[in-house]
Amino acid sequence: MSSLSLVDDLDVRMPPSQHTMEGAVTTLLHAIGEDPDREGLQKTPERVAKALAFLTSGADRSMADVLNGAVFTEEYDQMVLVKDIEFYSLCEHHMLPFFGKAHIAYLPAGRVVGLSKLPRLLEVYARRLQVQERLTQQVAWAIQDALRPRGVAVMLEAAHFCMMMRGVEKQNSRTVTSALLGEFRDSPALRNEFLSAVRGQGVV
Repeated sequence: MSSLSLVDDLDVRMPPSQHTMEGAVTTLLHAIGEDPDREGLQKTPERVAKALAFLTSGADRSMADVLNGAVFTEEYDQMVLVKDIEFYSLCEHHMLPFFGKAHIAYLPAGRVVGLSKLPRLLEVYARRLQVQERLTQQVAWAIQDALRPRGVAVMLEAAHFCMMMRGVEKQNSRTVTSALLGEFRDSPALRNEFLSAVRGQGVV
C-alpha cells in the first residue's frame, strides 16, 4: 500500500492563505526568470499551493485524531513491529523532499494499538516541514504517550533531495536515525532483537 493511500481519508482543506501562497509562487517564478503567463505555468501557482497544503497537512492533525479509540486492552507482552513503512516529508531547510522507510516497534504493557494506526501516526508528523531527527523522536514519543508501553523503538532510513539534487549531489547516500525509549534503550538484547528483525534476520 502506498503511503499516499494512507491519507486518502484525511480531509485536506485549502487554508485561507491559498491566495497568498499562489502570489508567492508567481513572484518566485518571476524571480527565476520565468513567465507565469506562459501556457505551462498558468496554473502552477494554484497547483503548488494545493500541493503544499497537502504536504503540510499533518500540522493540523494530532495523535488523538489518528488513534480515535483504537487502543485495546491486551495481555500480549512481546515486541510488536511494523517495518518498511514508506513515508515522504519536506526538509524544512530547503523545502525539498526526503523519503524512505520507517520501522516502528513497541513492547506492550497491557495495551495495544490497531496496526494501521502506526503508519497513520507517522504520516501526521511526516506531513510537515521537518528534519529527520525530530520526526524520528516525535513518532517515538507519540507512541509512548498513547500506550505507555515498556519500550518504543523507531528507525528511519531516508534519502534527501537536498543532498541528491544540490550541494554534494550524492544520489546513493542514506540517512539513518533512531529513537529508543524504555527497555529498548536499556536492554542490549532487546535492541539487537529489534535491529535483527528490521534487517530480516530471524522470525518476526
